[in-house]
Amino acid sequence: MDVSIKITDREGITHQVDAPTDMNMNIMELVRAYELAPEGTIGICGGMAMCASCQCYVLNDVALPEKGDDEEAMLSEAFHVKPNSRLGCQIHITEDLEGLEIELAPES
Repeated sequence: MDVSIKITDREGITHQVDAPTDMNMNIMELVRAYELAPEGTIGICGGMAMCASCQCYVLNDVALPEKGDDEEAMLSEAFHVKPNSRLGCQIHITEDLEGLEIELAPES
């Protein structure tokens, strides 16, 4: 089953994409799959919560998993952090994400 997610890229263009819930993907991988950010500018650490290249802002009220310690630590030292910042690599695509709207944070 797919869920529909709206992703606003770094140029301010909003893309509505279908995200598969059965492939154990995360938001960072979804952005890469749809090529919504230039190669080498997102997911630099490979999804280990060790860089903030996949930081995004959550724009609507969709229940997300709690931030883990690694994600909290990374966001505490990243640039452009807002109260609604999350690391895309830490948000796994599940049916709960239906209707999620996010915006990619600027490159640091």
